Amino acid sequence: MFRYYRGFSGHSLLRDPRHNKGLSFTEKERDAHYLRGLLPPVVLSQDLQEKRLLQNVRQFEVPLQRYMALMDLQERNERLFYKLLIDNVEELLPVVYTPTVGEACQKYGSIFRRPQGLYISLKEKGRILEVLRNWPEKSIQVIVVTDGERILGLGDLGCQGMGIPVGKLALYTALGGVRPSACLPITIDVGTTNEDLLKDEFYIGLKQRRATGQEYYELLDEFMTAVRQNYGQKVLVQFEDFANHNAFTLLEKYRANHLVFNDDIQGTAAVVLAGLIAALKSVGGTLADHKFLFFGAGEAGTGIAELVALEISRQGKVSVEEARQKIWLVDSKGLVVASRNEILQPFKKRYAHEHEPVKDLLDAVKAIRPTALIGSAGVGRSFTKEVIETMSSINERPIILALSNPTSQSECTAEEAYTWSQGRAIFGSGSPFDPVKYNDKLFVPAQANNAYIFPGFGLGVVISGAVRVTDDMVLAAAEGLADQVTPEHIDKGLIYPPFSIIRKISANISARVAAKAYDLGLASQLPRPKDLVKYAESCMYTPVYRSYR
Repeated sequence: MFRYYRGFSGHSLLRDPRHNKGLSFTEKERDAHYLRGLLPPVVLSQDLQEKRLLQNVRQFEVPLQRYMALMDLQERNERLFYKLLIDNVEELLPVVYTPTVGEACQKYGSIFRRPQGLYISLKEKGRILEVLRNWPEKSIQVIVVTDGERILGLGDLGCQGMGIPVGKLALYTALGGVRPSACLPITIDVGTTNEDLLKDEFYIGLKQRRATGQEYYELLDEFMTAVRQNYGQKVLVQFEDFANHNAFTLLEKYRANHLVFNDDIQGTAAVVLAGLIAALKSVGGTLADHKFLFFGAGEAGTGIAELVALEISRQGKVSVEEARQKIWLVDSKGLVVASRNEILQPFKKRYAHEHEPVKDLLDAVKAIRPTALIGSAGVGRSFTKEVIETMSSINERPIILALSNPTSQSECTAEEAYTWSQGRAIFGSGSPFDPVKYNDKLFVPAQANNAYIFPGFGLGVVISGAVRVTDDMVLAAAEGLADQVTPEHIDKGLIYPPFSIIRKISANISARVAAKAYDLGLASQLPRPKDLVKYAESCMYTPVYRSYR
């Protein structure tokens, strides 16, 4: 495809990351755009450029150096950055996102070179619409916004949390195919409680204590109103790494009247539910045939539990209240039971069933006899040998999901799960683990990575023109992911498909989400495409170079 670019010539063309091709400009393009002499005489293919850059990235032994090299490439040559990321996603995903992006956020003030998103602080209160209009791209489809208060379990990083929206949106493009120009990373800076940052002379944010209460919510209200006024009701706003108390409040407050999604709550729940559905391909039966024990009864754990209950309700055509009877929680005081109702937080009460008190996890496993044990408490090595051996005595194929991050807080390792279950466990984790060999069989641990869900989910919202996000759309995304798991994957111990086919996975999830939006009457992109998978694939951004006349 040929493109005319008036106003771009010579040096300015080379400095524009969206149009720069570096040494891939052809002889004709060099003459037409006054590039002759501004580049060495060789003309390289994009594939050769990619090969050279991958070699350069691999030369860095420190992950943060690799991250900085890739961010430099993104700012210099956008299409080459995305081609490199798409073609080498399994190798580079941990560099552009977790775990490396966490260190990048911690050191963001020191490595800051040029702004990659939009910064909205308390200084801009009353002027947020004006700030949004300063962003050069006008056709925005997805916004990822953070206030930096809970960055990847690293705590309050304030303004330096910008690395998270930037990284998430890079994955929206690479994994989900949303155009880079349609993505907007935003950090809302209301201060920080991090004393080290407040004392850091290189800190790039407001040097004041974090605003809370009315002042905080008024700023968020102005932000959401300005987004809708500037971009319309079909721009997806993804809340990212807000502290739990604000995350749930903001999601509940805006989901009825705005197109919003919280990956930490809904994305995490969807990827865990998908893993459970896929695991049952080996275990047998439906979700309603099994019991699920959650170790960790915080808002995140109960968020996962609630989505599982909704799916049981949908599959079994029973009430959500009845479906919740299949789900049990263990918190710091033991099994959550009805006799504790007076002291329980509201989100725990719906799972407080009639049962005698049980003080610890091992006794809870013995009493409840669950098929699946799901850890989200952040208590490292809490799935002891005795716990996993008990799960294995109850189940031929026990499902063990150790979801807490980082690795030091994981409830058990992959090796422990496979060894203590004598190779029978179906294992998934929040942190990555190396393959494990047990009795001459190689097991590949499955990582419950939200990147399986949110890129395809976002694309489905975009291509359907959805105006709201519902629980049914989140369930559709989980089912779409589970459907990509084959018997061959299960035989290797995988409850998620390999990341090497993530664009295919995202297209299928996108189609499921879009179909549900159409079924619910929430889609505005009409008429409805006949083949939503093919339509999703046709809408995906591809990073091959364009030819310029």
